[in-house]
This record gives sequence, C-alpha cells and structure tokens, in this order.
Amino acid sequence: MITSLFFALLLAGSTTAQQLSSTLTQVKDFGPNPRNVTMYIYVPKNLPPKPPIIVVPHWCHGTAQDVFKGRPYASLGDQYGFISIYPDSPNKVDQCWDVSSNASLTHNGGGDALGIVSMVRWTLKKYGGDKDRVFVTGTSSGAMMTQVLVGSYPDVFAAGSAWAGVPFGCFAGDGFDVWSDACATGKIIKTGPEWAALVKNAYPGYNGIRPKLQVLHGTADTVLYPQNFQEEIKQWTTVLGVSATPTETTKDTPLAGWTRYRYGSKFEAYEAEGVDHNIPNQADTVMDFFDLRCNATASKACFSRASC
Repeated sequence: MITSLFFALLLAGSTTAQQLSSTLTQVKDFGPNPRNVTMYIYVPKNLPPKPPIIVVPHWCHGTAQDVFKGRPYASLGDQYGFISIYPDSPNKVDQCWDVSSNASLTHNGGGDALGIVSMVRWTLKKYGGDKDRVFVTGTSSGAMMTQVLVGSYPDVFAAGSAWAGVPFGCFAGDGFDVWSDACATGKIIKTGPEWAALVKNAYPGYNGIRPKLQVLHGTADTVLYPQNFQEEIKQWTTVLGVSATPTETTKDTPLAGWTRYRYGSKFEAYEAEGVDHNIPNQADTVMDFFDLRCNATASKACFSRASC
C-alpha cells in the first residue's frame, strides 16, 4: 500500500555495522498471538537487573531485520543495558501493521497489538524486566502501531515515540489491513474529545496512568499528510488532560528547521519544516525522551510509569 519510500527510510536511518555483544534471536512461543506476529529479540550479553525494554515495530515494506539493522537500539542496549524487541508483521502483502481492526484497537482484543504485547509480557517474565520501563517507537506504520499500543495498552507502556504516523483509530476499519485514504490525506478531522474517545473506548473503565508520548512529523509529508500531526496533538493532549496550547516552544531542535512543542511533561510534538515522509532518524531524541541512558542512584530515579 505505502510506496518504496520506506526503503529510503531504512537508508536514511541506517548505521554502520554494529559491534554487538549478542545476536538477534527469534522466539516462537511467547503467549497469545492470534495473528501470528513473529518475534525477534536482542538481549545484551551483560544485562543489568530489571532491564528496560524497547519495542521497535517496522515500517510498511520493512521487516524486523530491516529495523534491527537500520536503527541503533541494539548497540545502545549494549551500552545502556536494555532489551530491544523487533516484531515482524504477518501481513506478507506489504508488511504493514494491523492498526485498523477492532481487535487491535481494543485492550486484550487480539490483532497484531495483542501479539506484540505478548512479546513484552514474555520478556518481562523471562528476563526479569522492569514493567514500569517498557517503551515503543516506530516510523510510519510503526508509528501508527506505536500509538495503537500506548492507546490500547496504557497499563503496559511507559511511553511511546511515533514518527510520521496518524492518530489512534484514524485507520479504523473492517479488517486487519485496511488502508484509509481519507486518514492518510488528512481529511479525517475531529475535535480533541472525539479523538480522545477512541482511545478511552479501547480500554473502558481504565483509570490508571497514561503513557507519555512524543510525535514527529514533516511538513512536506505526502504519504501521511501533515494534518495528521495536528490531529495527533488534539487527540493526545485531550487524553492526557493537558492544554492544546504549548507550554514551551523551541526552534531548531534537534535539527535546523525543526520546532519542538511541549505540552506539560507528558506530551511533545516535533514539526520538521520541509521534511517529507522520510523523516531523518533521531535516536538520541527518543533515548532522551525515554530516559534510557539513565543509571539510577540513591539521589536520582530513572523515568518510569510511576513518574507519569
């Protein structure tokens, strides 16, 4: 469905050969997985107690191996002591994620989302991971899945970072691989409360901590139009109960022409002037938002769900 731009995404975000302490490994039996999502995991050789976990769903026309090679989270995990999970879509037509089905858009409802959450739950148990420091980040279809996961499973994730995506529920449809041209081209416009209702209806009655979220979008995106950036802001500021008026605006960060808007401490949005769908990878921005370089001491705690 989405074009070969995603191969350019891989090249734009690729790194030199990583010197790794371990290898990418497939896990076959990890729990409920109704759509047969494939699990790959990278576990550093020297793992600290209660390691954080980051999930990195790939883009359309990408694979778990592509994102493993094209993003530096494995080597960063070696350096800072966290596990990375790389799910692989069961949709072999275009490798896009199920961000449309009612199953994925419902807590414990099934779909690709439940398969990915089962990977997290398995990893937490297997490696004694920190259940309060589970994160997810992805680009395009991976960004859509990022927002699906923090929306449908707010009890699992501490934070998400979504690059060039669309709001939770924007692609909703009858099926596991529905393309919404109306959403992609920015024609689905809702109020903040209307968008927030989609998220809250995914887990009725949930009154616990909501994950914090970071979104990034280019102003020249012609695959998932920039209006989706505005709709994301309306959705997540309402979900998180903060004003849609930024509390802080910073120009030229992390790159020239980028503007960061912060809305309190739980939501931030980056607008990249002149950037198309191939938004440049900025892993440092994600690492900082997730506080994954943190080493807890008696005087300093690392960011976790309890911090939200």
